[in-house]
Amino acid sequence: MGPVRAWRDDEEIELGPRQQRAVLAALLLNNGIRLSNDQLIGMVWDDPTPSAVMALRTYVYKIRKTLPELNLKSRDGGYTVRAEIVDDCRGEPLEGLRSAYFDAQRVRLGDYRLKAREDCLERELDVLELQKHVAAFPLRERPRALLMRALYLEGRQGEALDHFHQARALLNEELGLDPGPELREVHAQILNGDLAPPRRPEQLLPDLIDFTGRAEEIAQALRTLPGTVGITGMRGSGKTVLATRIGHLVRGRFPDGQIFVRGGDVANQLLRAVGVENPVGDKAALWREKARGKRFLVVVDDVQDAAAVRDLATPGSAMILTSVRRLHELPGVTWLKIAGLTEREAREFFRKTFGPVRADAEPEQAGVLVERLSRLPGAIRVIGGKLSSRPNWTIEMALLQMQRESTLDGVIPSDCAAMLAPLIAAEEQLSEPERRVLMCFARQDAEVIDSHKAADMSGADPGEIELVLESLAAVHLIEPLVLGRYRLPQFVRLYFGRRTAALTA
Repeated sequence: MGPVRAWRDDEEIELGPRQQRAVLAALLLNNGIRLSNDQLIGMVWDDPTPSAVMALRTYVYKIRKTLPELNLKSRDGGYTVRAEIVDDCRGEPLEGLRSAYFDAQRVRLGDYRLKAREDCLERELDVLELQKHVAAFPLRERPRALLMRALYLEGRQGEALDHFHQARALLNEELGLDPGPELREVHAQILNGDLAPPRRPEQLLPDLIDFTGRAEEIAQALRTLPGTVGITGMRGSGKTVLATRIGHLVRGRFPDGQIFVRGGDVANQLLRAVGVENPVGDKAALWREKARGKRFLVVVDDVQDAAAVRDLATPGSAMILTSVRRLHELPGVTWLKIAGLTEREAREFFRKTFGPVRADAEPEQAGVLVERLSRLPGAIRVIGGKLSSRPNWTIEMALLQMQRESTLDGVIPSDCAAMLAPLIAAEEQLSEPERRVLMCFARQDAEVIDSHKAADMSGADPGEIELVLESLAAVHLIEPLVLGRYRLPQFVRLYFGRRTAALTA
């Protein structure tokens, strides 16, 4: 990718003679793949002599000393490196390296570079840049089709049609061919007047100005993208808000647009976002075709079924998934598990929603309140908003009301319902044995659930109760500690304790 060069900070590193640079280039071109001695020698030398083995070992030794950052490893008579490779598009790919292997790689990299350049031109549709590219590569049909499209969209229909006739004459004269399907399609669209600007979806939800915390999770997501990131946690933990924040941080890396989908037929919604109405057939395959060569950021919120997103990831684009359950069957996903905020973050978020002066006036009560809500941002936002709308209320009053409401019958006050909505939705998905276990331990205000005690209390077989507890852990209503023991979060205890009181009233 241009001359093989390296820098440490701003200082260029001397990489040694041509054959040493060739060994380094061969390793980098097979990034992460183990190459045997024979494979490396065949790549670097067309007619190797017996001394090639010793020369290879010498070059590897010198590369290790020069670039310890490469982590060049020896294993089973071969070598492996892992590195991030950058093409600065300057000069001929692999300039100065000569062998049959590098000649073939030069062609491959040149084609890749051309395609990447044309992908950029398709996003920008800059007439002047397209004219330069067409002049440099007159027989490539894709840039000519892009130039016709750009001219038409600028109102220069006659020039666009002239370019089609020029391309047809040149292709016939040079290659004996007629224009291909892409050129013919753009020509027909211009004649029919139905050539529209490319659709660039901008569907991300608004970022929240009071977003707080999650620095570690955000850093891990930024390291993973454009790989697929999954965010899992109980309802109300802020999965959607976190996915949105990450999306806004990286949106500039995905110039073809950002698509937000909430459950349902994901492939169909993705296709509609890029202008395909009423798709038929294999919609996942059609989406991959439409996304090929593009860089989209796709956020799929509240994934219920792994099959809905399994075949939708495409090279260059990124997906951020949110799901209550961690979808283990999806390959290649980096999962981030979130729960409540840290104590410091929860207090800071409460100060933002309630107001710093009133929150700081009752620091001890504020701490009790956010802990009672298991530091969940959704619940903190609701209670903070409620208190901020009641200027004569104190945090102590809110705690007393929460305590009284926990003994009421089945009626849930409207402002309390908003706070409990995630747990109300979660309860609707529970089986009767799952609900019974939660209510039993919540009634005792138990922080720790022991599987043996749970089996004794329910009369169920220990193996069956373990399945129930694992199912509850999968939706984050309890947290696994060690084998057979689980933690019952305080907010969950509060809710199911209230439900128990209502049912026995």
